[in-house]
Amino acid sequence: MGHQQPQKELFSYQVDLDKRVRPDHPLRRVAAAIDFTFARAEVQASYGYNGNVSVDPAVVLKLMFLLFFDNVRSERHLMELLPERLDYLWFLGYGMNEELPHHSVLSKARARWGSVVFEKLFIRTVAACLAAGLVDGKKIHVDGSLISAHAAMNSIISGPPELLAALQATYQQEAAKLEEPLADASQRSTTDPDAQLARRPGQPTRLRYKQHRVVDDAKGVITAQVTTGGAVPEDGQLMGLVEQHHLHTGVAAQTVVADSQYGTAKNYLACADRSIQAHMADWKAHHQGGTAKEQFGADRFCYDRASDTYRCPAGQTLHRYQRCAHKPAWEYKAKPSVCAQCPLRAQCTGSPSGRRIQRYERQEQLDQLRVLANRPAARKDRRRRQHLIEGSFADAANNHGFKRSRWRRLWRQQIQNHLIAACQNLRILLRSTGKKLAAAVSVLSWPQIGCWNPQLQPRKGLLPFQLN
Repeated sequence: MGHQQPQKELFSYQVDLDKRVRPDHPLRRVAAAIDFTFARAEVQASYGYNGNVSVDPAVVLKLMFLLFFDNVRSERHLMELLPERLDYLWFLGYGMNEELPHHSVLSKARARWGSVVFEKLFIRTVAACLAAGLVDGKKIHVDGSLISAHAAMNSIISGPPELLAALQATYQQEAAKLEEPLADASQRSTTDPDAQLARRPGQPTRLRYKQHRVVDDAKGVITAQVTTGGAVPEDGQLMGLVEQHHLHTGVAAQTVVADSQYGTAKNYLACADRSIQAHMADWKAHHQGGTAKEQFGADRFCYDRASDTYRCPAGQTLHRYQRCAHKPAWEYKAKPSVCAQCPLRAQCTGSPSGRRIQRYERQEQLDQLRVLANRPAARKDRRRRQHLIEGSFADAANNHGFKRSRWRRLWRQQIQNHLIAACQNLRILLRSTGKKLAAAVSVLSWPQIGCWNPQLQPRKGLLPFQLN
């Protein structure tokens, strides 16, 4: 029977971390799939030529990648783990006796770099999955999810407009230094002024951010994303995400699948203009609340093209009244005196000014698009969406700490979301083997990959990336 002597070795000359890390370790496959040294060229302009030598930017990027890849609870804890984890040391290129960076290096690097280098890391994972055959690009699923901000509700201040305007101006000056937009709100948190009040169904209002993402239908690869304040409506982000997907993959989406939050008239028509099938649930059909469901629907009013009028169920005529302020549509209404004496008034409207009907300038086309969005093929896609993109958000929450902000301010939240999306894409990529992974490695060796430019419109012959 053997007996182990717990005597510490005085010298260790033959420790080879390359032999201590098993061949099939996930970090070995990550290191084979992506070259983090691209960060050096990206952030070179952020450093001077005199003074102390910084930590290698590739090492800093790897450290922040590990923070979310293994969902380490904090940067301090990550640095405490480094001496114990031989696989981490191998991944970073450190020896067992080398001095390790201080945790403050990470926060200083974020402030110095901004979010662009992390976005490019995410784009490289999209390119790798595309080269590995994991992205089809023709059918995409779109959704958004709220993220709890790192700020308490008692940090919110309300006051006179002059006070809030002065506070807004101060925050604008700070945000201008980072070239980041600042959200406008009547109530603002002194801890995290970019976070906005938002509420999940059945939950109280909290300070939150929101991530809007595109997931490819083939394997669930995240191909596009944008981070906003929690109160930003989801429907307004749709076409920007579609364009970003086109730029990242080089493939124009042919079908967009989404829930009723995106199924607005504006989005239906925008998809039609781009020859995209809109398999989105109709917002109007799903969000008529209260007595609106008990009243006559717009389908009960007959439109006469010759006279440009509507005929109501009681036989009265609704004439064109005024153009809608924020949409290409017109309102039609009857005289208030006619509606007031109508025997069907209780079933039609409760407004003292009478019933109004909206009609878009492309109403016939819009009606056809809504019918197509309710066909069996579209409903089947929406059922698949429930486990595909919602499963993507659930995976991010369970494995990468998605639902809680680690840092404050919008630009830092963008960094967090870029890293989490990159981790998820790499995990999908690592499940592929052989030639697929080899093809992905060759793509990730490209010297430069650009970021999404929201001002750039997709068109025929457009390169998948905006090269620097």
